[in-house]
Amino acid sequence: MIRLLCAGICNTDLELLRGYYGFSGTPGHEFVGEVVVSDNRNLVGRRVVGEINLACGKCEWCKRGLGRHCPTRKVLGIVGHAGAFREYLTLPDHNLHVVPDDLPTEIAVFAEPVAAACEILDQAVIPKSEKIAVLGDGKLGLLISQVLHAAGYSVLQFGRHRDKLRIAAKKGVVTELVRKTIPVAEFGYVVDATGASRGLETAVRMVRPRGTIFMKSTVHGNVAVDTAPIIVNEITLVGSRCGRFEPSIRLLCSGAINVSDMVSDELPLSKAPAAFTRARQSGVLKVLLNPD
Repeated sequence: MIRLLCAGICNTDLELLRGYYGFSGTPGHEFVGEVVVSDNRNLVGRRVVGEINLACGKCEWCKRGLGRHCPTRKVLGIVGHAGAFREYLTLPDHNLHVVPDDLPTEIAVFAEPVAAACEILDQAVIPKSEKIAVLGDGKLGLLISQVLHAAGYSVLQFGRHRDKLRIAAKKGVVTELVRKTIPVAEFGYVVDATGASRGLETAVRMVRPRGTIFMKSTVHGNVAVDTAPIIVNEITLVGSRCGRFEPSIRLLCSGAINVSDMVSDELPLSKAPAAFTRARQSGVLKVLLNPD
């Protein structure tokens, strides 16, 4: 059992309200909490973050260390397990990662989305000579561009909001405002983090033949895409979701990722509906929920 210290609202939470995954219940999967009850005495009283997939631990996927793809898994705040937007939540001990003492709670709450950004580096061996395009200047897009830049890649981030792009630019990411014309067939690797149904179509236009697109957008409903250029140009599409927490926590401790400027607002848990309304407003990035 974990007492909530801080939680973050992400785009997936907003999509759940629109019907994504047919969800009902308590959402929330980005959190920092204090362990109050555990069979592991070393965890009690410690601040923790938690991996969101609750796997069976017995199937073929789990035995291969891929519990996030366990066919019977539950997912914190998304599938079959009540989420973090409440005073107390539960997760298995093995899902938890202790937050280093010198890492502030309001920084550590970004561990889950930063882990999702780091997943790209586990999914492909990208030559350091490649220039990577990141589409979207929302919460996840800003984290992805910074993670890739911190890993030593040349990153060009495209977005529609100059003030948001400045957040990544502070860490050295090269940014560009989206205009009517976009580069065509220019990048070997493109990340779609637009959160929009047309994002994949744009990525397909920007990637080179035999290039790779990482799909990070979570969109409720069907996404229409012309498959002809994907087939003709032999483009690889990579679905990308959760990632390992270890590199995420190291990056947050290093200060290589600017997350402080991404916090648009903080509200008490009792005003969660108002926090969701705030999170849906144009120009808003991360909204945090804190205990009353």
